[in-house]
Amino acid sequence: MPSPYEVHVLYEGYSKILDSGGMSANCTCTLITGGQHKIIVDTMTAWDGDRIVEALARHKVSCSEITYVICTHGHSDHIGNNNLFRSAKHIVGYSISEKDFYHDPQFESGEDYIIDDFIKVTPTPGHTLTDVSVLVQTKDDLLIAVTGKS
Repeated sequence: MPSPYEVHVLYEGYSKILDSGGMSANCTCTLITGGQHKIIVDTMTAWDGDRIVEALARHKVSCSEITYVICTHGHSDHIGNNNLFRSAKHIVGYSISEKDFYHDPQFESGEDYIIDDFIKVTPTPGHTLTDVSVLVQTKDDLLIAVTGKS
Protein backbone atom coordinates (compact mmCIF):
# COMPACT_ATOMS: atom_id res chain seq x y z
CA MET A 1 0.00 0.00 0.00
CA PRO A 2 1.45 3.41 -0.93
CA SER A 3 1.85 6.13 1.66
CA PRO A 4 -0.87 8.80 1.82
CA TYR A 5 1.31 11.42 3.55
CA GLU A 6 2.52 14.84 2.47
CA VAL A 7 5.01 17.08 4.26
CA HIS A 8 4.42 20.85 4.35
CA VAL A 9 6.89 23.38 5.72
CA LEU A 10 4.71 25.99 7.41
CA TYR A 11 7.60 28.28 8.39
CA GLU A 12 11.32 28.03 7.69
CA GLY A 13 13.64 28.30 10.66
CA TYR A 14 16.56 30.65 11.09
CA SER A 15 19.40 31.41 13.47
CA LYS A 16 21.33 34.67 13.18
CA ILE A 17 24.01 36.20 15.36
CA LEU A 18 23.18 39.88 15.77
CA ASP A 19 25.75 42.68 15.49
CA SER A 20 24.35 44.19 18.67
CA GLY A 21 24.98 40.92 20.54
CA GLY A 22 22.70 37.99 21.13
CA MET A 23 20.91 35.92 18.55
CA SER A 24 17.63 35.87 16.66
CA ALA A 25 16.27 32.34 16.15
CA ASN A 26 13.16 30.32 15.48
CA CYS A 27 12.65 26.74 14.36
CA THR A 28 11.17 25.35 11.18
CA CYS A 29 7.53 24.38 11.74
CA THR A 30 6.33 21.40 9.70
CA LEU A 31 2.90 19.84 9.10
CA ILE A 32 2.37 16.23 7.99
CA THR A 33 -1.04 15.45 6.46
CA GLY A 34 -2.83 12.98 4.24
CA GLY A 35 -3.16 9.83 6.31
CA GLN A 36 -4.91 8.87 9.50
CA HIS A 37 -2.63 11.22 11.44
CA LYS A 38 -2.09 14.95 11.27
CA ILE A 39 1.23 15.85 12.84
CA ILE A 40 2.93 19.14 13.65
CA VAL A 41 6.68 19.11 14.20
CA ASP A 42 8.18 21.93 16.30
CA THR A 43 5.73 24.62 17.40
CA MET A 44 7.97 27.71 17.32
CA THR A 45 8.14 30.38 20.04
CA ALA A 46 5.32 31.30 22.42
CA TRP A 47 4.74 34.47 20.35
CA ASP A 48 3.92 32.52 17.16
CA GLY A 49 0.60 30.91 18.10
CA ASP A 50 -1.54 33.03 15.78
CA ARG A 51 0.86 32.37 12.90
CA ILE A 52 0.60 28.61 13.43
CA VAL A 53 -3.21 28.67 13.60
CA GLU A 54 -3.32 30.71 10.37
CA ALA A 55 -0.88 28.37 8.59
CA LEU A 56 -2.88 25.32 9.65
CA ALA A 57 -6.09 26.96 8.36
CA ARG A 58 -4.43 27.42 4.95
CA HIS A 59 -4.12 23.61 4.91
CA LYS A 60 -7.70 23.20 6.21
CA VAL A 61 -6.47 21.77 9.53
CA SER A 62 -7.55 22.88 13.01
CA CYS A 63 -5.55 22.50 16.20
CA SER A 64 -8.01 19.89 17.50
CA GLU A 65 -7.31 17.66 14.47
CA ILE A 66 -3.60 17.30 15.25
CA THR A 67 -2.96 13.78 16.57
CA TYR A 68 0.76 14.19 17.37
CA VAL A 69 2.89 17.15 18.39
CA ILE A 70 6.54 16.25 17.93
CA CYS A 71 9.26 18.58 19.16
CA THR A 72 12.69 17.57 17.98
CA HIS A 73 14.13 18.82 21.28
CA GLY A 74 13.06 20.92 24.22
CA HIS A 75 14.42 24.38 23.39
CA SER A 76 11.90 27.20 23.74
CA ASP A 77 11.79 27.97 19.99
CA HIS A 78 10.59 24.38 19.36
CA ILE A 79 7.92 23.96 22.08
CA GLY A 80 6.31 27.40 22.38
CA ASN A 81 2.81 26.49 21.23
CA ASN A 82 2.37 22.90 22.31
CA ASN A 83 -0.58 24.04 24.45
CA LEU A 84 -2.62 24.69 21.28
CA PHE A 85 -2.85 20.94 20.67
CA ARG A 86 -4.67 19.51 23.69
CA SER A 87 -6.08 16.47 21.85
CA ALA A 88 -2.68 15.29 20.63
CA LYS A 89 -0.07 12.94 21.98
CA HIS A 90 3.09 14.97 22.65
CA ILE A 91 6.64 13.83 21.96
CA VAL A 92 9.23 16.34 23.18
CA GLY A 93 12.71 15.01 22.68
CA TYR A 94 12.75 11.66 24.48
CA SER A 95 9.56 12.41 26.48
CA ILE A 96 6.25 10.92 25.28
CA SER A 97 3.07 12.06 27.03
CA GLU A 98 -0.71 12.27 26.83
CA LYS A 99 -2.11 14.79 29.29
CA ASP A 100 -0.54 13.76 32.63
CA PHE A 101 0.45 10.21 31.57
CA TYR A 102 4.08 9.73 30.57
CA HIS A 103 5.10 6.70 28.55
CA ASP A 104 8.27 4.78 29.30
CA PRO A 105 10.97 6.40 27.18
CA GLN A 106 12.21 3.97 24.56
CA PHE A 107 14.51 6.40 22.79
CA GLU A 108 17.27 6.06 25.39
CA SER A 109 17.90 2.49 24.21
CA GLY A 110 17.95 3.64 20.57
CA GLU A 111 14.45 2.35 19.77
CA ASP A 112 12.21 4.15 17.30
CA TYR A 113 8.65 5.19 18.12
CA ILE A 114 6.46 3.87 15.32
CA ILE A 115 3.41 5.99 14.53
CA ASP A 116 2.29 3.86 11.57
CA ASP A 117 3.77 2.05 8.56
CA PHE A 118 4.93 5.36 7.05
CA ILE A 119 5.99 7.55 9.97
CA LYS A 120 8.40 6.96 12.82
CA VAL A 121 10.23 9.07 15.37
CA THR A 122 13.86 8.15 15.88
CA PRO A 123 16.53 9.32 18.33
CA THR A 124 19.22 11.28 16.48
CA PRO A 125 22.40 13.13 17.37
CA GLY A 126 21.78 16.83 17.85
CA HIS A 127 22.78 19.76 19.97
CA THR A 128 20.92 18.40 23.01
CA LEU A 129 21.24 14.95 24.56
CA THR A 130 17.66 14.01 23.64
CA ASP A 131 17.08 15.04 20.01
CA VAL A 132 14.65 13.14 17.80
CA SER A 133 13.83 13.28 14.10
CA VAL A 134 10.69 12.30 12.21
CA LEU A 135 11.00 10.02 9.19
CA VAL A 136 8.08 10.18 6.74
CA GLN A 137 7.52 8.02 3.67
CA THR A 138 5.50 10.32 1.39
CA LYS A 139 2.88 9.59 -1.24
CA ASP A 140 5.53 10.58 -3.82
CA ASP A 141 7.64 7.68 -2.51
CA LEU A 142 10.19 10.01 -0.92
CA LEU A 143 11.69 9.43 2.51
CA ILE A 144 11.80 12.80 4.26
CA ALA A 145 13.59 13.43 7.54
CA VAL A 146 12.23 16.30 9.64
CA THR A 147 15.01 17.39 12.00
CA GLY A 148 15.56 20.25 14.39
CA LYS A 149 18.81 22.16 14.19
CA SER A 150 18.50 25.38 16.13
